[in-house]
Amino acid sequence: MPEEIGAPDSHLVVLTTVAGEDDARGLIRGLVEDRVIACGTMVGANSIFRWEGAVTEEQEILVLLKTRRECWGDLKNAVKRRHPYEVPELLALPVEAGLDAYLQWVNQETSDPEGQDT
Repeated sequence: MPEEIGAPDSHLVVLTTVAGEDDARGLIRGLVEDRVIACGTMVGANSIFRWEGAVTEEQEILVLLKTRRECWGDLKNAVKRRHPYEVPELLALPVEAGLDAYLQWVNQETSDPEGQDT
């Protein structure tokens, strides 16, 4: 039986970062084409982190990916294939609630066009 559209934890917002807009645009397009996300949003960010023993500060693009929980495995594999970083940030946050019409759209866009889940 399918989950209620707005059921807690039925959807995810997934975070990742990339070096620039071109990388973000390419990653998002590929993931939308793969139907593992419905939408990706790019936000400018300034990241400070330790990498290979040194504290580094970089301008990056924070990418917010909207998807269904059922797509997590395929999304994770697609990001591993497509992401330009050696160790990409990839954090999935559960959606507690959302507008039913939006969540239905996410469901539609992350499903096979013939109605089969990806």
